[in-house]
Amino acid sequence: MMFGTTKGEPMLQPILAGFVAAISGFASSFALVIAALVAVGATEAQAESGLLALCLAIAVVSTVGALWLRIPLAIAWSTPGAAVLLAAAGSGITFSDAVGAFIVSGVLIALCGLWPALGRAITSIPKPLASAMLAGVLFPICTAPFLAIADPDLALYALPILVVWLVLFRLAPRWAVPAAMVVAVISIVVYAGTDWLTAADIAPQLAVVAPTFNPAIILSLGLPLFIVTMAGQNVPGFTVLSANGYPPPPRFALVGTGLGSAAGAVFGAHSINLGAITAAIMSGEESHPDRAKRWVATLTNGLLYIPLGLASGVAVALVSAAPSILITAVAGLAVIGALISSMVNALEDAKHRVAAIVTFLVVASGIAIYNIGSAFWGLLIGGVVMAWLGWTRRSRTDAASDAD
Repeated sequence: MMFGTTKGEPMLQPILAGFVAAISGFASSFALVIAALVAVGATEAQAESGLLALCLAIAVVSTVGALWLRIPLAIAWSTPGAAVLLAAAGSGITFSDAVGAFIVSGVLIALCGLWPALGRAITSIPKPLASAMLAGVLFPICTAPFLAIADPDLALYALPILVVWLVLFRLAPRWAVPAAMVVAVISIVVYAGTDWLTAADIAPQLAVVAPTFNPAIILSLGLPLFIVTMAGQNVPGFTVLSANGYPPPPRFALVGTGLGSAAGAVFGAHSINLGAITAAIMSGEESHPDRAKRWVATLTNGLLYIPLGLASGVAVALVSAAPSILITAVAGLAVIGALISSMVNALEDAKHRVAAIVTFLVVASGIAIYNIGSAFWGLLIGGVVMAWLGWTRRSRTDAASDAD
């Protein structure tokens, strides 16, 4: 029986694991997702629709995966992808162009599942470059908490957020960001009063966004979204599954999340993918001693995203009532772990540190050339630098061998 007992172990344990994963996953980065959608031109109604569509897509793919595969296949929205969107703020992107880029990204992810050679090609992008690109996207966002503290008008609201995050990061790391978000909500209510609540759409609706396919936006937004979702989310998600003894199902995972992303994009959603942190919660021994029963956590997690999605109207109203730097500050705390991992991976190989740093600097600069954003140019320029330095290094080695 699904919710019976196994060897005396109550099935309440994986249910609680799924509940913790859903609440912590949603609370940690919903503000980042909303800010990211608004950054690429979404209205409040479109941002509500996008957040609701993300939650429903997660619910569908998680539920189907849990019931079909019977493994704890964690599905989440792309937090690094949201950071890519937020980094594009102020570049004049229309939301219809952004939605077109979302669809292209989702289709490419699905193709990686149907055509394994494409998936191998993407994951074979040199790790220093892919990691440096993600670090460059995350860096400006991670400075936001300190910029907020430096603002005399916001310091009293931002400082408690940072203090709570720092204290819990030491004592209970899993809850550091959700707790910081709770403090941020309190700070926003103190800052803006309760008028924002009356403006909230308690019953948000899905709103269709007609996509437009702008080649420049696909290169500057869709391609980086695809790469960071694959390299920054899907690959670690497979790794967590393998570490806990579950053979990864690449075809279902990539086709399911790719098609889910493309379908959700029509309603303003950016991307869903495999989770890594939530996967660790639901696929480890804390979920259930019996590995065969941990899929119940994923089922619970997926079902909980339905009521969470229905709260998207309140979430958007809350974010809209806050100063943008305060929301970005919470987002920065949510992705600081990803920034650390990205920098470590980017600089791990001494031979490619120059190329990685060049990639990081180009992306973090936010430059746009021919209306194509910095993430694309960072990868391109970093790749050229890596190829040039590698060629000159090989040339010197060959010359030394000839001399001998």
